[in-house]
Amino acid sequence: MLGSPSNNGGLRMLAPPPLDDRRVEFVALTAVHTERSEPSTPERSHPAHRTGLLGTPLPVPPGPRASTSTTSKRYRKVQNCLYNVLERPRGWAFIYHAFIFLLVFSCLVLSVFSTIPDHQETANEGLFILEFVMIVVFGLEYVVRVWAAGCCCRYRGWKGRLRFARKPFCIIDFIVFVASVAVIAAGTQGNIFATSALRSMRFLQILRMVRMDRRGGTWKLLGSVVYAHSKELITAWYIGFLVLIFASFLVYLAEKDINSEFATYADSLWWGTITLTTIGYGDKTPHTGLGRLVAAGFALLGVSFFALPAGILGSGFALKVQEQHRQKHFEKRRTPAANLIQAAWRLYSTDVQHSYLTIYQ
Repeated sequence: MLGSPSNNGGLRMLAPPPLDDRRVEFVALTAVHTERSEPSTPERSHPAHRTGLLGTPLPVPPGPRASTSTTSKRYRKVQNCLYNVLERPRGWAFIYHAFIFLLVFSCLVLSVFSTIPDHQETANEGLFILEFVMIVVFGLEYVVRVWAAGCCCRYRGWKGRLRFARKPFCIIDFIVFVASVAVIAAGTQGNIFATSALRSMRFLQILRMVRMDRRGGTWKLLGSVVYAHSKELITAWYIGFLVLIFASFLVYLAEKDINSEFATYADSLWWGTITLTTIGYGDKTPHTGLGRLVAAGFALLGVSFFALPAGILGSGFALKVQEQHRQKHFEKRRTPAANLIQAAWRLYSTDVQHSYLTIYQ
């Protein structure tokens, strides 16, 4: 048999022609090593980047370059793992976030008890210790979060880290951290929560409750529902606003000369807002028969329009959740369908006779 080089870098073996003048060719493919188009120098003892025939990287020869590549791979793996735990928690990572939630919730509860005189001293002592623990935990988390963000291409380098630190939730973390440090610094000097400014800083713990949903899934869901039903909501609010203005004005005209609670139109607007929103404080009530008749009629009419947005948002949330479940169901089917298509294509490309195909004539 004769051998000749092929165009793809392999070796083509030609068998001698048999008696029936048919030629059989055997093609042997070998791995093709590609290098970067760099000038070869005496100092280079191995190529910078080698790939096989299918574009897959070939193993790096042993040496200092191989150890550097292994170290970098481990570094990226740890960085990516920490980023997923902090920003995209799944599985066991929820245990850490549940622990953080319990810390924040406990701090909020103690902040509430610190405003009650009977429990103020005990709550302040517990809150001081808990604040110190949270400063350590959240300080380390903030540093690790900024460092782990380097696994994303847009957050690499000091400019990328600065871009990540400008995200809203990172700004909230920084503000709460600074406020907690200020409270602890004041407490170590013996004046725990002495001033009103420091007393208000304690309630920045509420911002920590906001940061628990770092991916903003709840806010995105609410925004998508409001955007999808914006026309219906605007119509309901507009009609409800008109009913409020007319009802308040007519009750004001009927009660202004007799009832001192409706001395001004602003008092009547306050009554209309509290009544039509079904809160009903009862601080202002019409006394005349005409005023009560007008109030009853507009209350029945206005409450229906003020309650419409709640129904619109409720139905919108239900439809959005169903859509998300349907999307997740489709995503679960996507990978098996892709595997099935790939398997069918491999079978089609390898079976030359296509014996499994049935042709109907």
